[in-house]
Amino acid sequence: MKVSDSTCYGEEKRLMYKLPSLQELLEAGVHFGHQVRRGHPRMRPFLYGARDGVHIIDLTQSEKLLKEACDYVNTLGKEGKVLLFVGTKKQARPIVEEACKRVGAPYMAERWISGFLTNYEEISKNIKKLKELQEQKEKGKLSKYTKKEQLLLDRQMEKLKRDFAGVMEMDRLPDAIFILDTVADNTAVREAVRKGMPTVAISDSNSDPTIINYPIPGNDDAIKSIKVLVEAVANSYEEGKKTASKKQAEEALKKEKA
Repeated sequence: MKVSDSTCYGEEKRLMYKLPSLQELLEAGVHFGHQVRRGHPRMRPFLYGARDGVHIIDLTQSEKLLKEACDYVNTLGKEGKVLLFVGTKKQARPIVEEACKRVGAPYMAERWISGFLTNYEEISKNIKKLKELQEQKEKGKLSKYTKKEQLLLDRQMEKLKRDFAGVMEMDRLPDAIFILDTVADNTAVREAVRKGMPTVAISDSNSDPTIINYPIPGNDDAIKSIKVLVEAVANSYEEGKKTASKKQAEEALKKEKA
């Protein structure tokens, strides 16, 4: 059976994820880059040209590199590894949050917490603090404080929730990181590189794709473009996780029968 370029299969053909076609990438505006004057010289190999002073990204390369990135992400899922999604742009936040909640992936959408990767042990104390405060509130243990103190604690919880809501269940450093905008979230990129952590990212015409392990040439500003690329990565990760879960279930069944 011949497999089309836009469909990827895991080890079991019943589990598959469909990648967007070239036409779908075009319709989502993935090919629109930034103004020529803002272009990064290292993105030239991924550009088709320019139109009305705006760089046009070569979608044939976008399609090819998206597949490579999704194949890698799918493997992460199969191996039970953690992929952290980072998308702090206002227009990207709801897309990232929805996709990650659906596939069970950690995310940071409000803002990147400086030192999250390079000083994780210290930063994770804030997550532990948030969990403790939530537990105390649920059990009514905060009632022992004055109204003013309870108000301050509620404010502290709200701030911690905004920052760490998407990584509450992540109990260790991620194995890889997916970044929507490497310019806006350049601190996340630098921290990942410093830790030697593999990176997957959308590379718009104003970014440096050479610092990313799996760059995906594309528009990181338009909502439709963000949505089609985020969902492709999230779906491939989800299918990898499904393959892993299926294997675990089969192995557990074999042990029961043994």
